[in-house]
Amino acid sequence: MRALDRAWRTPAQGLSRLSAAFDWMPIRVRLAGVSALLTFVILCVFAVAAGSLTVHRIRSDFNRDVEVTGIQLPAVLNIRAGIEGDQTKVTIDPPLSAFASNADHAVIRIFTLGGVALKGSPERAPSLGAPQVIAHTVNGYRVISRLALVRQIGTDEPYGEVWVEYGRRVSDTEATVARVELFLLIGVLAGTGFALLAGMAIAKRAMGPIAELTKTAATIARTRDPSRRMPQSKADDEVAELARTLEGMLRELDAARAESESMLARQRQFVADASHELRTPLTSVLANLELLADSLHGDPGDAARSALRSSQRMRRLVADLLLLARSDVGRAVSREPCDLAEVVIEATGELGPVSAEHSILVDAQPVVVEGLRDELHRLVINLLENALRHTPPGTEIRISTTHTGDEARLVVEDDGPGVPPELVGRLFERFVRGAGDRGGSFGLGLAIVQAVATSHGGSVTFEPVKDGRGARFVVRLPLASDLDDDGQDHRPSPEPVVNQLR
Repeated sequence: MRALDRAWRTPAQGLSRLSAAFDWMPIRVRLAGVSALLTFVILCVFAVAAGSLTVHRIRSDFNRDVEVTGIQLPAVLNIRAGIEGDQTKVTIDPPLSAFASNADHAVIRIFTLGGVALKGSPERAPSLGAPQVIAHTVNGYRVISRLALVRQIGTDEPYGEVWVEYGRRVSDTEATVARVELFLLIGVLAGTGFALLAGMAIAKRAMGPIAELTKTAATIARTRDPSRRMPQSKADDEVAELARTLEGMLRELDAARAESESMLARQRQFVADASHELRTPLTSVLANLELLADSLHGDPGDAARSALRSSQRMRRLVADLLLLARSDVGRAVSREPCDLAEVVIEATGELGPVSAEHSILVDAQPVVVEGLRDELHRLVINLLENALRHTPPGTEIRISTTHTGDEARLVVEDDGPGVPPELVGRLFERFVRGAGDRGGSFGLGLAIVQAVATSHGGSVTFEPVKDGRGARFVVRLPLASDLDDDGQDHRPSPEPVVNQLR
């Protein structure tokens, strides 16, 4: 039973594998393959039927020709015999060579009724056996025998009877049969090949509208322009229905995108306006809280100072949101040439009181860029605060400014524990905070760095150092337009600054 079950299960598994392999083929190959397979089956059926009929007809005609010739020979041959001296003389007219020769692959033998051979053509022909009235095959020859009347030489008196044996080689007919079978096989293969090529051509032409739809869809994906129209098929078929469906989907996506963009634009505008409007009351609140913190003592003073710290955090958050909102809205701000080295020195000096447990090394080469000084200052502050926040005490932090060609480079690197692998791809996203944040971060620092670098036509990248430990942030900004091709400033610039803060 198990063997029987395996016998039943194996063909099904083979068909399943064949079907799975067929599904992996391209549609054009499948269509052409099915067309060629059907053509092959049809041609095979035709070849078998036509070949069988043709071969049967060739062999039948050959056998009939042998029988007809063998029956007609006794009437055609004029066989005479007589006694001359002590021997019997036999004459045959016309000669046997007129009916059988090596070129014809035919053999004629004349036998007495007792089986003695009298004449034959050709002389060195193979033996055809004893005469038999029924047609048969001997030594590769189709043979038939008939009795013929022998007349007296010089008179028309009957002298006796002899056997006239006639045979033709069967291999000539079998060679013709082989040629027919070969032609049929070539015809089947050639027809299948032509069907495959024609199927590929027809399938390619039939898949042309699908290719146009795919090309248009790829263009829409590349340009992100769903307002483009899909090409319409001339025939009202499934392809045309697909094109209409895709176009309807694109129209809905375009409308949804326009609606989402409008909503996002309103949200950005609201955040920008709200952040801007909050700056004035926050400034007033901070001034009052600073006054209260200085004038009050004890628990009221502690409460005022706690509120002051919270308000200062709120002011930083509002400033961050305002900067990001401006970046999102794309508001143009007036820019002016500023020395990136000076910005770095100011930022490191500002962070001096909070960086006592770290060593900050500054290598500031004069580099002039066009930008908003306050935003560049915020970029440097955020990178340094990020390094201070996520590295243990005693860590060395290095910041440098250089230029290469028409590009300014700001590099901030440290020897800390580095960035967790799960956060590497999300470092510059908003509100992303690592495990080292100790309550003083909103998760907007690096997002602001990226926004400032992008708004100034540059970029920021993260590069791990020392086998995955440490962090290296590289900001690339275009040099100011008043620099020549080798990056030198036309204006007098201060000497490079190399400083160390502890």
